[in-house]
Amino acid sequence: MRMSDYIIVVVFTYVLETCIAYDHIDILPGACALDVVHSKFMEREVFIQACLDKLILTEPFFGAALGLPDAVALRCLARVPFHLHPQLELVSHSWREAIRSTELFRARQEVNATEEFICVCAYDPDNLWQLYDPLHDLWITLPVLPSNIRHLAHFGVVSAAGKLFVLGGGSDAVDPLTGDQDGCFATNEVWSYDPVMRRWAHCAPMIVPRSMFGCCVLDGKIIVAGGFTDCRKSISKAEIYDPDKDTWLPIPDLHQTHNSACTGVVIEGKVHILHKGLSTVQVLENVDQGWTVHDYSWLQGPMAVVKGKLYIMSHGQIYKQEKDSNKVIVSAFEFLRRIGFAMIGSGDNIYVIGGVIGPDRLNWDIKATSDVDVLALGNERSVWRQVAPMTRCRGTVLGCTQLRI
Repeated sequence: MRMSDYIIVVVFTYVLETCIAYDHIDILPGACALDVVHSKFMEREVFIQACLDKLILTEPFFGAALGLPDAVALRCLARVPFHLHPQLELVSHSWREAIRSTELFRARQEVNATEEFICVCAYDPDNLWQLYDPLHDLWITLPVLPSNIRHLAHFGVVSAAGKLFVLGGGSDAVDPLTGDQDGCFATNEVWSYDPVMRRWAHCAPMIVPRSMFGCCVLDGKIIVAGGFTDCRKSISKAEIYDPDKDTWLPIPDLHQTHNSACTGVVIEGKVHILHKGLSTVQVLENVDQGWTVHDYSWLQGPMAVVKGKLYIMSHGQIYKQEKDSNKVIVSAFEFLRRIGFAMIGSGDNIYVIGGVIGPDRLNWDIKATSDVDVLALGNERSVWRQVAPMTRCRGTVLGCTQLRI
């Protein structure tokens, strides 16, 4: 069977689902040899196999699909998982145009078919991003980020307005002869990846070049604060980006700066900026009111926000961090030798992605890993499990965020 035939059959299952959901069974092609009512009670994979056994469905459906009302046809395609979109484009030119249309992605929201992905960039290979699909346990590789900066690192990464944004940072490349850093330390360049058009684009640059800074999304706008400038000086400057207008504006400076990297998390609708080695947290709820400083004395370590709650890995344990207290959730002893990994929350889960396994007393080897470990917080008993490893990226994770498509 041709790939296009198989894809058409797969889409046919979503046609049935859409027609049933919107009570449009009467518009289905008359050549359909399967009982629609029975199909409602079949598992999708079983139904696809049944369609494969009745190849008469494929070509008649393809012709009939062109005659469906536009709204229904669009909702059919909207229900198809994102990872199948490249194959759908192979069916015909008109399908390719539909798959790469903003109307399709609006329809995905209307039929509640949006999907959550985890975006990851690691040291190897250079400037390559991958998306992890938790529902289907697979990885999707994006086009290489077309920056002129080799091994871009220490950047900020967030998603806003349905796009992935990579902001600032500097080169992490090293001259193999001298061991010196090879490239710029901080840039103001901003890139966005559009999953609809599947390409990277330059955005308006930040006002101040920076690396190792806090970066968050608040009310649909991107906030960056702190970090280091291109002269390796720590700064308190902060600014805000509007993705719809592609413009940057300065906002009140941080009250404190420190000669260390900082990070940002959003908890309860407020931006929290934390500097490594400091017990204080600088909080922004409203841009007009500026920052407030709180001495929370939170634990130090990798952080993840799950369902609005902050979790921190520290001293071989996962803690649930409240403002004035913390609680041990589960052991993370197996990650004590693993450094440079990403820790991120998605759904009810905490993901530990990539990194480098360092040496110990018995083993001096250093190994870059692509492993992905998951902790399900929704279960009565929290246990770690492994899912599909990254297929291209490996080693120290340079950036990680969520993206809803």
